[in-house]
Amino acid sequence: VQLQASGGGLVQAGGSLRLSCAASERTFNRVNMGWFRRALGKEREFVASISPDGVRTLYGDSVKGRFTISKDSAKNTVYLQMNILAPEDTAVYYCAAANGVFASTISAAAYIYWGQGTLVTVSS
Repeated sequence: VQLQASGGGLVQAGGSLRLSCAASERTFNRVNMGWFRRALGKEREFVASISPDGVRTLYGDSVKGRFTISKDSAKNTVYLQMNILAPEDTAVYYCAAANGVFASTISAAAYIYWGQGTLVTVSS
């Protein structure tokens, strides 16, 4: 499975962005999908994940209430709607695909395919 992330850019604090992650195969519809981010000088951080059927979602504490993950199975695409962005959200955002138990998707170790990352920069 190849994953192509897009939608990053420069935005002012308080603004919004929507990231997209397009998968190359229909197997996308049978795997968990997640978003992680890595800020400069920091460790990779779990952002959000979604189950294959799109019913279950998980969010990292720092983005709860501001970010929303969703998917369009017909387009093999998962989205990350990011609202009320803050400078601390500045990072490279990666989408990834995982098999296994959905609860494990908060860990990067659960993921077997990764996209190339898209940079989000939030100015103050």
